[in-house]
Amino acid sequence: MEGCKVSNIPMSTNCYLDNDFSGQGIDQTQYKRIIGSLLYLTTNRPDIMFSVCVCARYQAAPKQSHMNVVKKILKYLKGTINCGLWYPKGTSPTLVGFSDPDFVGCKMDRKSTSGSCHIFGECLVTLHSKKQACVALSTAEAEYVAAGSCCAQTIWLKQRLQDFGLKLEHIPLRCDNTSAINITKNPIMHSRTNHIEVRHHFIRDHVEKGDCDVECIETENQLADIFTKPLPKERFYKLRTSLGILCEDNLS
Repeated sequence: MEGCKVSNIPMSTNCYLDNDFSGQGIDQTQYKRIIGSLLYLTTNRPDIMFSVCVCARYQAAPKQSHMNVVKKILKYLKGTINCGLWYPKGTSPTLVGFSDPDFVGCKMDRKSTSGSCHIFGECLVTLHSKKQACVALSTAEAEYVAAGSCCAQTIWLKQRLQDFGLKLEHIPLRCDNTSAINITKNPIMHSRTNHIEVRHHFIRDHVEKGDCDVECIETENQLADIFTKPLPKERFYKLRTSLGILCEDNLS
């Protein structure tokens, strides 16, 4: 791969992966080694988190089609080898969460992918990209489940910050779906929420207690979008920069 051409994005927007049972098999050990290395790299390169997690789902029986997508990630990394997370000093001690799902993103089991992240001051401190355990029956449910997962991470961060003497209340949790936001603020069960599992409703309690406030944000400014789906080049670059993933050229 040293002599390969570089790629502008880690995964194309028209990329679709499945088990590819009729595809050509490849060396499973080599595939797992590459995926393991890429997962380790995501700690400093969150921009490849989604694409690596998608490829990691097929480690049991990898095919050539899966390896081709992995090679595209490597081509992207070659062209952005001088990029990484940037943590400026002197930022304000504020915490903001972002939550977003990709509704029925997996075409095989029809499950959605949740994405979330937290910004402390101007620094990315947590990120999450994972397929939901249940099949969401609506966009609002997928957004609500993703917001609940982000809320759990928010509460954990709030408790950790208290250990350092920093007490935060009403931490903003930004979501781009008004229906999901309304569900978090309505403590009464009704027909629109009967199909949602009870364990996902704990976010309502924390909203009522004032631990977090679920706020609406425009989809174009939703930072968690980069962890849920492949994005076109312009939008991908915008969110990458907003997360604090900068290249040396941007710092000079």
